[in-house]
Amino acid sequence: MARWCYQHRLVVLVLWVGVLFGLGTAGSAAGTNYSNVFSLPDTDSTEAYDRMAAAFPERSGDTDTVVWRVGEGSTVRDPAVRERIAPALRQIAGFDGVGEVASPYDEAGAGQISEDGRIAYATVTFAEQANAVPKALVEDVVDTAQSAGRAGLQVELGGQAITRVQEPPTGIAEAVGILAAAVVLFLAFGSVFSMLLPIVVAVFGVGTGMLSTSLLSHVTDVPEVAPLLGSLIGLGVGIDYALFIVTRHRRAVLRGTAPQDAAVLALNTSGRAVLFAGGTVCIALAGMLVMRLRFLDGVVIATSLTVVLSVLAAVTLLPALLGVLGMRVLSRRQRRRLAATGPEPEESSGAAARWAAAVQRRPRSVALVAVVVMAALAIPVLSLRLGATDQGNHKESTTTRQAYDLLAEGFGPGFNGPLQLVAETPGAAEQAALAGLVEEVRTTGGVAQVIAMPSAPGSGVTVVQVVPTTSPQSVETDELIDTLRGELIPEAGVEVHVGGVTAVFKDFASVTGDRLPLFVATIIGLGFVLLLIAFRSLVVPLTAAVMNLIAAAASFGVLVAVFQWGWGAEALGIGKEGPITSFLPVIMLSLLFGLSTDYQVFLVSRMHEEWVHTKDNARAVRVGLAESSRVINCAALIMVCVFTAFVLSGDMEAAMAGIGLAAAVALDAFILRMALVPAVMHLLGRSNWWLPGRLDDRLPHLAVEPREQAAEAPAEALARESSVRDETARVGAAREAAASAVHGYVRTSEGEPVPDAAVTLVSPGGRQLDRVGTLADGSYILSAPAAGSYLLAVRAQNFEPQAAHVMIGEEPLVHDMVLADAGADAVGRGRE
Repeated sequence: MARWCYQHRLVVLVLWVGVLFGLGTAGSAAGTNYSNVFSLPDTDSTEAYDRMAAAFPERSGDTDTVVWRVGEGSTVRDPAVRERIAPALRQIAGFDGVGEVASPYDEAGAGQISEDGRIAYATVTFAEQANAVPKALVEDVVDTAQSAGRAGLQVELGGQAITRVQEPPTGIAEAVGILAAAVVLFLAFGSVFSMLLPIVVAVFGVGTGMLSTSLLSHVTDVPEVAPLLGSLIGLGVGIDYALFIVTRHRRAVLRGTAPQDAAVLALNTSGRAVLFAGGTVCIALAGMLVMRLRFLDGVVIATSLTVVLSVLAAVTLLPALLGVLGMRVLSRRQRRRLAATGPEPEESSGAAARWAAAVQRRPRSVALVAVVVMAALAIPVLSLRLGATDQGNHKESTTTRQAYDLLAEGFGPGFNGPLQLVAETPGAAEQAALAGLVEEVRTTGGVAQVIAMPSAPGSGVTVVQVVPTTSPQSVETDELIDTLRGELIPEAGVEVHVGGVTAVFKDFASVTGDRLPLFVATIIGLGFVLLLIAFRSLVVPLTAAVMNLIAAAASFGVLVAVFQWGWGAEALGIGKEGPITSFLPVIMLSLLFGLSTDYQVFLVSRMHEEWVHTKDNARAVRVGLAESSRVINCAALIMVCVFTAFVLSGDMEAAMAGIGLAAAVALDAFILRMALVPAVMHLLGRSNWWLPGRLDDRLPHLAVEPREQAAEAPAEALARESSVRDETARVGAAREAAASAVHGYVRTSEGEPVPDAAVTLVSPGGRQLDRVGTLADGSYILSAPAAGSYLLAVRAQNFEPQAAHVMIGEEPLVHDMVLADAGADAVGRGRE
């Protein structure tokens, strides 16, 4: 498939552009229909909501508030204040799409003025839920209300619909993330074209994913946060997956492989790992389904679909783009160096190789330091408290935060999150029992106010509003709910359910906490099985599982410190500290386990490839770390940039997910994969690759990084690698094959010998197999591990480097190479 996409690149490009624009056109025509469905079957808050929705359907629209405060020495009842506020409220009530406005200046509005008379509020009920209210209407309401303000009269607005109009424009977070990723890619590649490749692939993957999600929102429940999370994970994995493939492609080109063969090789090795890694992310995301929470189903759909399309773009669109670029995938400097000095050596060098050697020399010290750092960062997770964020967590500069604080000041902290007692009162006996319960609740500690709401005629349902003395996010409010449900209501003799937003999120946190162990066990178990099949080892997947848990603990520790303890929250522009959103651990753990497994795959697959070649664990770990560390660090840095940029989204949940995942990726890549994992693998030695024989026989075979097939020409071998192979069987076959050699002379075009020329034998996969210098008469001899097709490269000072594909049989091959001046072609003569 990679070769077909490379050769038919224009067709592939047209198809992808057509799909993107087609989905865009359909999405523009259909619009979106996102819905936040916090359905918690068999919970008390859901029972309360269902009964209220049936009894009071007219209250189904979103209700927002207009809050105002006057200065010292004045009250909101003053004529000067009333003459400014009352006309604005009447104007708002006349807007098309506004159901009603309940003013404190109405006959029944006395309770909407604080005791000191300095703060008052009006409720604005829209005809639709917050996500369906036209943004222009909300902006008109905000402008009209705030135009009534003046010196000494502060006017603020709060509510879900108001929150939507103060969010930054859509796409800022994504644009900043892409820009940061572009900088990292340019520094890594030194080439504008190579920098653009991963970004273009990610944009196509995320673009088609988000547009498809918007269309799916018309046929299934997709929450508003789902496309945001989908773009977050899609950008990260899309850029990273393309980065791994482009890096492998460039490495092969630099080592003398033709661009088309290099693209096929990259897709058949790193591309295979990308398919496997994308599958692990989708499986980890699908683990959320075991939570049985409808709200998360839409998140699974959006994120999984975006990951699938990002992988599809990486394995189809990317080879087509590589075909368009050809040799321009290298920078000009690299192309000049390749022409001047010939292919690069196979062995890695530089800082990565030095670090890999240092880990090999002192694995115990490296492991100890890494464990201490991760343990210290994980300490805050011990105080993790799940709950819900609200407008009290918004930035101080926002009108919603100002309105929240004014209501708390004038009517008490619990006013922003009242509880609702929804009672079945079909007869006088139930009504009398409810009256007794109300009096009991009134005298209960932690209750500031109890208000009986008007009943719907003939509904048999009565609603009582209970205002706590503490804020919706406080532990005391949770304890009050427990007291109502566990002590007062069971003794009342009437069926009563506790509802309200605060109760809903408490139930959500409770359900999440109860089901979280099953969820974690599911995704760890699935990841263990996948890695067991891929690397045919018990220790590698076990190590990965432990590392995933360590990374999760440390990243949640960072999350608690920033969002729950408030360390730097305001400085980062995030808002006020509060509990961690209830559903965030599920989403974060899914993404974290998927991404951690990705890095484990990309790191260990190169180690496994070297282990298969040499059966030397120390060398395998060292070489795998040296060759993978640069690309993994680059990929992790890109992910950190993309995830951190989502702080700019204006959505608290997205900011939490962004900071949490950025911390998780940084800790996982820079500490775990670069230090702790290789150190542990050095300490474990050959047992890293142990697998019981009976289990080995029963497991299906899945090669993440296939070995090169020496018996075929490179193009044919790579084209056939798309089927699943048993790596161990192929290694054994290679060992049984007889070793051979290639020898000959290196001469000038005039027939003069070229002494001291560097002659290198390279495998189809770009591995340097042997290297010698020519003697005074220009002769050389190289050892080949087995019969097959190889690349023979020659470079010498003052001569144009040359390379040729040779087919070595069981008998030594004689192959002469002719070096010419710049612009001349090499001539190779082979004879047996």
